Amino acid sequence: MGEVIVVTGASSGFGALAVRKLALAGHTVYAGMRETTGRNAPAVAELAEFGSAEKTDVHTVDLDVQSQESADAAIAAIIAEQGRLDVVVHNAGHMVTGPAEAFTPEQYASLYDINVLGTQRVNRAALPHLRGQRSGHVVWVGSSSTRGGTPPYLAPYFAAKAAMDAVAVSYRAELLRFGIETTIVVPGAFTSGTNHFAHSGTPADTEVASAYDELYPGLMDQVGVKLAELEPSWADAGAVADAIVSVVAAEKPPFRVHVDPSSDGAEVVNAVADRVRAEFLRRVELTDLV
Repeated sequence: MGEVIVVTGASSGFGALAVRKLALAGHTVYAGMRETTGRNAPAVAELAEFGSAEKTDVHTVDLDVQSQESADAAIAAIIAEQGRLDVVVHNAGHMVTGPAEAFTPEQYASLYDINVLGTQRVNRAALPHLRGQRSGHVVWVGSSSTRGGTPPYLAPYFAAKAAMDAVAVSYRAELLRFGIETTIVVPGAFTSGTNHFAHSGTPADTEVASAYDELYPGLMDQVGVKLAELEPSWADAGAVADAIVSVVAAEKPPFRVHVDPSSDGAEVVNAVADRVRAEFLRRVELTDLV
C-alpha cells in the first residue's frame, strides 16, 4: 500500500513533477496549490487528466501556505478523505532577483513568509497527526544556494532558503523520537523545467535598483547565461522529483540528498556541516538524534 502524501506549491515546477512521479509510484498524492478555482484551475484540470489517463490516485487540494486557516483546512480534508497522512513535502517557494538594497524590508518579510513561515503553518497543521501515528516523513525541498557557490542579486531568496534549511535541521532532531523522518532534498540551479527564474519578483525600490545598473549592467542576464552554460546538457528538473520518490520509498530515508548537475559545492560544505552537527549531538549525549 502506498503512502498518503501532500506536496505544497504543486501547480508547476518541482512540485508538479513530484506529484506525478509519486502518483506513478503507487502513492495517494495531493497537490497543494492556491486558487484551485481561479488562476490555477488549468493546473487542476491538467492533473485530473493525468490521473485519469495514468489511472493514478492523485488529487488537488486548495492550500495557501501563507494562511494558517488554509493549511489547517487542507490537511483536515486529506485526513477526512484518507484517514491518515504519511508524508509532507515542503516545496512551495518564491524567488526574487535584484540588488539586495533595492528590496524593501516588507519584500524580505513577504519572501520569508512564503519560504519559511509557510512550512511552519503546514507543519502545525500536519504534525499533530504524524506525531499521533508515531510515524511519518517530512521532506523539505531546499536549495544548494544555502551553502554552495552563489551569484549576487539573489540575496532575499538565498537568505530565506538558508533559514528554511536551519529550521529543517532542528525539526529533524525534534521529530525523531516520534518516529518521524526528515529529508532535505537540495536542488542546484536548474535553469529550465521550473518557473523560478521566469516568475521571480523584482525590487520595489526601482531608484536604488537603477543606481546599481551603472556598475552592474545586465548582471542577472549574465548570471543566467553562465548558469545555463554550467548546467550539463543532460540536466533535467525531473531528477529532483525522482529524488523525492526515492527518499519516500527508502526504508531508512537519508537526511540530505543533493541533486545538482552543475556541482556548485553545496554537497561538500553540507557534508562537513552535517558531520559537525552529528558530533555535537553525541557530545551532549543525544546520540539517538544523530
